[in-house]
Amino acid sequence: MGSPVLFAESVRFSTPKARCFRAPAIKNMAEEKEADAFKILRIHDRRVERRTVRESYSGAAQPPRPRQQDSSSGGAPPPPAQPSPVYQELSSMTQEQWDLQTQDTSGLRAMWFAEGEPKDKAGPSFLPDTTLGQPYMPSSLSRDVWSFLRNIPPVPAGVMVRRAPGDFCKVGTLHHGKRVNAIAISRAPHHVYTCGSGYIRVWDDSALHATDRPPKAQLDFQHRQNRVLTCKLLPDEQSLITGGMAQTLTLWDLAPTPQVKAQLASTGPICYSLAVSSDAHLCLACFKGFVEIWDVQNQILIRKHEVPVYGSRCVDITGHKFWTGGEDTILYSWDLRSYQRLQQHHLSNEILCITHDPGEEWVLAGLKMSDIVIVHAHREEKFKAVIQRYTHHHNLKFASCGTYFVSTQDESFHCIEAPTLHRLFQAEESSDILCCDISSDNKYLVTGSKNTATVYQLLY
Repeated sequence: MGSPVLFAESVRFSTPKARCFRAPAIKNMAEEKEADAFKILRIHDRRVERRTVRESYSGAAQPPRPRQQDSSSGGAPPPPAQPSPVYQELSSMTQEQWDLQTQDTSGLRAMWFAEGEPKDKAGPSFLPDTTLGQPYMPSSLSRDVWSFLRNIPPVPAGVMVRRAPGDFCKVGTLHHGKRVNAIAISRAPHHVYTCGSGYIRVWDDSALHATDRPPKAQLDFQHRQNRVLTCKLLPDEQSLITGGMAQTLTLWDLAPTPQVKAQLASTGPICYSLAVSSDAHLCLACFKGFVEIWDVQNQILIRKHEVPVYGSRCVDITGHKFWTGGEDTILYSWDLRSYQRLQQHHLSNEILCITHDPGEEWVLAGLKMSDIVIVHAHREEKFKAVIQRYTHHHNLKFASCGTYFVSTQDESFHCIEAPTLHRLFQAEESSDILCCDISSDNKYLVTGSKNTATVYQLLY
């Protein structure tokens, strides 16, 4: 078995395009040593079709049709695939076991990630493809898998889609008119909120499947120079909180008519990131050098918590912990009760975004090199999905069903299955994607760019 360090080296420098990073790696040897402690995973393509999405596109694309066998080619059909040990094991499963296996999980399955341990210097695949479309399950981990599946919490009743999408189609374009810095989409009925300089535009359900519909409403800021950089829907989706280049955080009531509910006087000039607890009691606002912790229900500032100046670009919250990261390349976790620092992970590249799975067990950090770091919120388990592509903008969004997440990297976006890390599909837009959101019913993905938002319907 090759060492993790050798495996990391083989991944980093196996392609000519990546060799340019050898010098920085040697220069920052201490950081590389820390980064090499991560188990290296790979994102695998599963019938991926790379698409270029043009802004002139209109109308919904049809789902792809299955390919027909060309009998006129004269070629012999491919031999049937031999059943693998995995398939043999799965074929003997009872219906009850299948029902358990196909349930959703709220977190990434740690024992499946353990297969990412290198077995040789070249490095293996994370989870190999299986025959006959069956889900992969390592036979050596069967006992652990079944033990895990027996403890899967029930799927929330509000989650309508319980599997990962197989494809997508572009269905609408929302003309915001200015740079879209932050975006949110609600469900039942669907509304999209595009945020930028001077105003927020609200789009109703009818605009999602059109290219020329006007917004339902426009929320103008009192000071036109104010700019929203980040926004979060509260869990009930009846309220929205925004922050950015203003001396306040704004809490909006969304129904029946969007209006300002409260202005929270912040102590910093620029809010870079927001996070809301799952019970909607706390809101964390990230500024340069500190994080404000707000009681949202009573609009009270609980604490101004100092964090490293260059480690405060983004924030997220999981249970009784919150996480910060930024230019100093370190992912920090903090206790919300004692406010003590709990962990720090050296990631070797600047952290551009942080998010978590619906079960709040796994934290994902998107790096400037497009790599995705996966850290368990409670256990000493950490992994890195290596992509090796320099990027200016990196956004991560986990679907509420927990079976997939979306990673946007400059002008492209990738839909990645959890926990297998299979890339379900990917596409490119004509300009950089600055933000994204997935509706909580897992039906729509919306991306924001320089002056428009693009609506994609996810196909299952």
